[in-house]
Amino acid sequence: ALTVRFLTRRFIGEYGDMEFIYSHNLTVDGREILFHIWDVPSSQERAEEGSSEEKRIQWADSFVLVYSICDRASFNILPLKIQFIKAAKEGQSQEKVPIVIVGNKRDLHHQRVVSSEEGRLLALSLDCGFYEVS
Repeated sequence: ALTVRFLTRRFIGEYGDMEFIYSHNLTVDGREILFHIWDVPSSQERAEEGSSEEKRIQWADSFVLVYSICDRASFNILPLKIQFIKAAKEGQSQEKVPIVIVGNKRDLHHQRVVSSEEGRLLALSLDCGFYEVS
């Protein structure tokens, strides 16, 4: 849903559990940037072999990992995913791979089970960016 919101500026309440690759042009600081976004639902990632996930990691230049602030399990899998990404990407070069952790559903603060501080501390400990959105 976050990807669709970024691309269309619209919120879609129900979002399928399918993998898509989107392309989107955006002007940033006066420069035209072409984004290619490989959107993979977490439930699909768990069902696939590691080789498919490694293929996506090799394809990508940067990563946005999204968890729900209302779902502890979605947060708890992040360290392992980030270590996997870093091992695959940084093992090949000396460049730091850009990774951002995003806590989603900030508007559902009454259902929150993962604090903002936990998200910030995880991002800091893994050298990633951090945002919370809704």
